Amino acid sequence: MYDAHFGLTDRPFQLTPDPRFWFDTATHRKAMAYLGYGLAQGEGFIVVTGEIGAGKTTLMGHLTAQIDAASLNVITIVSTQVEHDDLLRIVASGLGVDASGKTKAELLLLIERGLHAVARSGRRTLLIVDEAQALPHSALEELRMLSNFQAGGHAMLQIFLLGQPEFRERLNGSDRLEQLRQRVIAVHHLEPMGADEVDAYVGHRLMVAGWTGRPAFADDAFPALHAASDGVPRRLNQLMTRVLLHASMSGTDTIDAALVAAVEADRDRDLSAPVTVAPPVAEVVAEPEPEQVAPPRAAPVMSIVPPAAERPDDALVARVAQLEARIAEQDAALRRVLTLLVDWVEGDAERLEALKGAA
Repeated sequence: MYDAHFGLTDRPFQLTPDPRFWFDTATHRKAMAYLGYGLAQGEGFIVVTGEIGAGKTTLMGHLTAQIDAASLNVITIVSTQVEHDDLLRIVASGLGVDASGKTKAELLLLIERGLHAVARSGRRTLLIVDEAQALPHSALEELRMLSNFQAGGHAMLQIFLLGQPEFRERLNGSDRLEQLRQRVIAVHHLEPMGADEVDAYVGHRLMVAGWTGRPAFADDAFPALHAASDGVPRRLNQLMTRVLLHASMSGTDTIDAALVAAVEADRDRDLSAPVTVAPPVAEVVAEPEPEQVAPPRAAPVMSIVPPAAERPDDALVARVAQLEARIAEQDAALRRVLTLLVDWVEGDAERLEALKGAA
């Protein structure tokens, strides 16, 4: 792989979020400021949105890596296509509560007790919900209700909601979410990286992976990388993986705009290549016996020889011949199996009659 070719100790552009590769872009610094402000407030909702691949999950990983477990109990929900009752069970599980077989009223009571137990240990509870745009209205309403739990006039649960841009639109445009909206203390939308941030981002991830300057980058490489990825981190990671692989295979030690363009063209060609599907093999279906009726008057036979341009080519003729041969083999095999089955049944019947006669 390219990492060994360039002497890297790790794969710098893997898609799996890894806090080690965290890079502080302007929009991520702003998001961290909002999250820090929210944690200091200790209540309400904080909403962070961003396009697919903008780095929302990486942002949360970076945040939780800095949280002191002795002061904050963190519950993370990633799979969000769940109804309200399942959501309550996940929260209960995060609090160490056995939720099996409990009604909703029992669940709410157990969750409140669990939050009190965490509060008595000197900690607060933070609930992080990823992909919040997939939550049904009933689940969002349950989250709002959970945020009401208090102890000594202080909220026991704070909630961070991460989602795609449509969640922010849904939150702002739905009258049904007015009560939840009033509890949101901060909202931030993660923007793509600027063109001036791509070179620092790429260099940072390479250095974390042990980069020593090979491959090198021409000045025109970074504007090309930004244009091809629109500054979205995940797209840039995907593109850089292909660029490094292409450079290692071609023996290139300098990445420039021409190489990026060649990789982009290969990617577009791969994505647009037609998919060839083999035709299904015709099944042999036994036709019912024809009724004994008088044959119809034969129609006149016309011998039509197609022109050369319309005649099937040799490959097609050979393919048809192969299919016909396969069908004939299947038919012969089926007949052999039926013959054996009949012989076996008749043999059993004869043995049964012989036993009866002996008795």
